[in-house]
Amino acid sequence: MSGRSDKMVPLAVKIVVSGGLGVGKTTFIGAISEIEPLDTEAAITQVSVGVDSLDGVESKTTTTVALDFGRITLNPAISLYLFGTPGQDRFSFLWDDLVEGALGTVVLVDTRRIEDCFPALDYFEAQRAPFVLAVNHFPGARRFELDEVREALGLGDDVPVVDCDARDRRSVRDVLVVLMDRVIRERTAGRERSAALV
Repeated sequence: MSGRSDKMVPLAVKIVVSGGLGVGKTTFIGAISEIEPLDTEAAITQVSVGVDSLDGVESKTTTTVALDFGRITLNPAISLYLFGTPGQDRFSFLWDDLVEGALGTVVLVDTRRIEDCFPALDYFEAQRAPFVLAVNHFPGARRFELDEVREALGLGDDVPVVDCDARDRRSVRDVLVVLMDRVIRERTAGRERSAALV
């Protein structure tokens, strides 16, 4: 007997969850993760006053200072590893390392603070990374049509814009399905373009 296990090791697929401060990244990952999520939440202190804007999320008492991490097994062959970025601009230097090797990204947006998603959108558009925009709904927040959100952010028709409740596992799953569909479509189109050049 070789001692080697015949159990299949699932393919690890890295997904990034990004967006502004307080948009729901930690909640999104926690809602879907099958393991206890790792987070680097720290108390918001006086040090952040005048540095991190809490307009619209004044009740927030903690924030991610490095990353969030969770895992979801899609089937015996594929596991998604979810990495959440910190939302504050002052921690954006961590993004390059968190994004390296990622297959795609979910950018969360809070329509009460829609301008806070621009740094993430600019970053992922510059990276030419497949992403979806997930409009996270907060209690009491005004609802907008998805086309209105797309227009306000200047997103092309190729970027999926979807509704999301980051607290709800099924809603988070649906967002990840849309992202994976986009990744598969873009990868397939890329292979077809390459084959046509040969």
